[in-house]
Amino acid sequence: MADIRPFFCIRPCREKADKIAALPYDVYSREEARQQTAGNPDSFLNIDRPETQFPEGVDMYEERVYQKAHDLLWEKVADGTFIKDKQRCYYIYELTMDGRAQTGIAACASIDDYENQVIKKHENTREEKEADRVRHVDVCNAQTGPIFLAYRSSQTINEIVEQGKKRAPLYDFVSEDGIRHRVFRIDQDADIHAIQQAFAAMKAIYIADGHHRAASAVKVGQKRRKAQGEYTGEEEFNYFLSVLFPDDQLMIMDYNRIVKDLAGMTALQFLEKVRAVFDVKKALRSECRPCKKGEFSMYLDGSWYICTIREADMPKDPVKSLDVSLLQDLLLEPILGIHDPKTDERIGFVGGIRGLEELERRVQTDCAVAFAMYPTDISELFAVADAGLLMPPKSTWFEPKLRSGLFIHEL
Repeated sequence: MADIRPFFCIRPCREKADKIAALPYDVYSREEARQQTAGNPDSFLNIDRPETQFPEGVDMYEERVYQKAHDLLWEKVADGTFIKDKQRCYYIYELTMDGRAQTGIAACASIDDYENQVIKKHENTREEKEADRVRHVDVCNAQTGPIFLAYRSSQTINEIVEQGKKRAPLYDFVSEDGIRHRVFRIDQDADIHAIQQAFAAMKAIYIADGHHRAASAVKVGQKRRKAQGEYTGEEEFNYFLSVLFPDDQLMIMDYNRIVKDLAGMTALQFLEKVRAVFDVKKALRSECRPCKKGEFSMYLDGSWYICTIREADMPKDPVKSLDVSLLQDLLLEPILGIHDPKTDERIGFVGGIRGLEELERRVQTDCAVAFAMYPTDISELFAVADAGLLMPPKSTWFEPKLRSGLFIHEL
């Protein structure tokens, strides 16, 4: 049973929602975050990346930096930039990209469900990245960035959402990247109860994106439980901010690979080694995108190739059968000597939103070869998580990205 609750939301005033809404804190480098916040005092990135409020030499992990995030947030609550809803509600969050919409439910999920693996993960997290968000959430006394969760589609929830979208939206704006964002409130008791019961009937919910935010929120909850001693389980710190999407609406894009060198081989020598493992054929630029599982494209020495994994090499294991695993196990490690893609500086990763042009550009400037992947399917993500296994790093790229600042959960 999944405990997915309505919550008292802190959210932007209608007039400033479009200016406040910001991409997640971790899609930006420090310099990019500074550029984004320059001259944009309303952007939520000022709060999510508070080091931007200090001179460049200041350590971004100093206590005064986190305190600045707290002060900025609660000053904006005090001056009416953010408002507090007085009723526990669910919220409908619709994102439309290139004419395609996906609609989720903003709510709070249970840290106990995370620890009991009702909420399932498919990636490991890094302790240093967790530590930053633990301090940010704890000092701010609020969760400011939602975790992107997925569930198997529910007719009950779908029907309530479709009815809810017939009402007037709280927000309706198009962000700079062309994504349309609409938010609606679900405040009728019957609808709230029906949604809560529909989630309660689910055996599993899955983290699609935001593993570090989820782990950090859970650690803050554990810390507060320990500090309080006795707790009822109803306190707000027992829950973390999420937006939950049905699986049949999600789009996963390719997460591609670039490699800086060919391990001392010429392009021809490398190509021959690849041909020994995969079925390889040269491809026109217009036909070079992989179009099925078991297929990837390779850009080498100014040419595109389609590489197909041979049937005999296709394992049954849910992790080893992922295309990103097959590329790693059959090519990157044995041929190029990349043993650990998490730590090897010779490999880089490029989200599919950047297009094949970015792969070509990198090979023409600072890399030797690029690999365009076929996107991981949401059913593969579910299968890995259900098996209690973990995906390789950079296996999934979700678009569009949820905006921070539209929903805040006070602890």
